[in-house]
Amino acid sequence: MTTPRRIIIDTDPGQDDAVAILLALASPELEVLGITAVAGNVPLPLTQKNARIICEIAGRTDIPVFAGCDAPLVRKLVTAEHVHGKTGLDGPALPDPTMPLQDRHAVDFLIETLRTEPEGSVTLCPLGPLTNIATALQRAPDIAPRIREIVLMGGAYFEVGNITPSAEFNIYVDPEAAAIVFGAGVPLVVMPLDVTHKALTSPARVRRFREMGTRPGRMVAEWTDFFERFDREKYGAEGAPLHDPCVIAWLLNPDLFLGRHINVEIETEGRFTTGMTVADWWRVSDRAPNALFMRDLDTDGFFDLLAERIARLRP
Repeated sequence: MTTPRRIIIDTDPGQDDAVAILLALASPELEVLGITAVAGNVPLPLTQKNARIICEIAGRTDIPVFAGCDAPLVRKLVTAEHVHGKTGLDGPALPDPTMPLQDRHAVDFLIETLRTEPEGSVTLCPLGPLTNIATALQRAPDIAPRIREIVLMGGAYFEVGNITPSAEFNIYVDPEAAAIVFGAGVPLVVMPLDVTHKALTSPARVRRFREMGTRPGRMVAEWTDFFERFDREKYGAEGAPLHDPCVIAWLLNPDLFLGRHINVEIETEGRFTTGMTVADWWRVSDRAPNALFMRDLDTDGFFDLLAERIARLRP
């Protein structure tokens, strides 16, 4: 068996973040070194709490969880309770976690881990705003060449925006942080709305989780039941896109995805376009590529992978 890929998940759970974390914890190909929470979908006290709840649902109380930045670098926090509910994990009734929150700040954990682990051995998996990652890069520029890769969910090109007409939520919340990350010279893989909107649930797909007869399967089904109501009304689709699990699915099976290496810049000053990912898909600029930007997904293969892995979790 090959050595598991070592990852750190940076997250603001969020129902789709929760499914991504469960997928990672169910996959022996991945070694989750820790989970770092950031303010985003809901404020930091809830995101760090939700991360611990998810670990307990997976039966993985060994995973250390760290609280990170509680606000963007220079802006006021924008949250998404209108999508995820007041807790971020609305849907099923969930008890408070019993596993502890780690004493160290998430940014300190990121820096210390990247300095300690062999160079090029740790992949960062941001599922929310990039505040923690950018803060670590600002505070410790020496860690940038030590990062194997950053695989993130954020941005859009063909699908434009979901929080403003031109911006995707994760990038919009902290565009200055995104600009730092996209300009750091670290290899980037980007899961924009263009691909995550193809990871659509359906009644049959949700039924697979509900019929597993396990708590993780039931949680995924109930989270999706709640999450779907917003996207059905907004997009007129039969289900909801599972954005964040695309990050973990790419690590497990990149053949499920199609994209191209392009230049992506972050708009931080636009009157109407703040937070826009300016993706040079057609390569019309002379800017050097800095990201593998995904556009297409094998949706059936994605849900087959997700269901097969979630079924393994039996805490």
